[in-house]
Amino acid sequence: MDGPFFTAIGLILGADAGLLQIIGLSLRVTLTAVLVACAIGLPLGAALALARFPGRGAVIVLFNALMGLPPVVAGLVVYLMLSRAGPFGDLALLFTPEAMILAQTVLILPIVVSLTRSVVEDIWAEYREQLQSLGASRLRAVPTLLWDGRVSLLTGVLAGFGRASAEVGAVLIVGGNIAGHTRTMTTAITLETSRGNLGLAVALGIILLTLTLTLNALAWGAGQWARSRLG
Repeated sequence: MDGPFFTAIGLILGADAGLLQIIGLSLRVTLTAVLVACAIGLPLGAALALARFPGRGAVIVLFNALMGLPPVVAGLVVYLMLSRAGPFGDLALLFTPEAMILAQTVLILPIVVSLTRSVVEDIWAEYREQLQSLGASRLRAVPTLLWDGRVSLLTGVLAGFGRASAEVGAVLIVGGNIAGHTRTMTTAITLETSRGNLGLAVALGIILLTLTLTLNALAWGAGQWARSRLG
């Protein structure tokens, strides 16, 4: 039997080297971006939830708005920063996996910051008096608040991972879709479909859909587990 679907199944079951290389690069870029976004966004979101300063409301609105930032705009901003005429042009990062990681971090960071701020604010409002009676200041309470809201935060992190892994515009602009170097699942699907190489495109689509379903299942499971613990 032939056809794109059967070709795709053959590529997946045969562990095609080109297919695995694209999947591996995609996961490495997205996972690294998620880790960087969490390392910056979790403490930043917690600080934004607990701190009081002039202009705080404007900062919150800004991060909330950036959650809907179009990927092509994020890619354009990173491109301008890394181009030869940009402030970081001397680093020669354009059209590298590192540039793609930076672009995806820009997309994920507002999600992590905004969700962390919301979760930490709610938990602080609920346990503020108890924590302060134990001698915990706002700053010292941050680890406790983050740990207590870990399930909700995990759901947000998975949402950020899903957004980054499924987007094409930003990584295409800053990565260039170079074979064996910066070609991810989404950019490869776009390219192979235009070429008529539907077998590889379908194989990558199956992997990407499986990844998306797995992430949603994990997020749903985390929510159910949290509700059962509270019940």
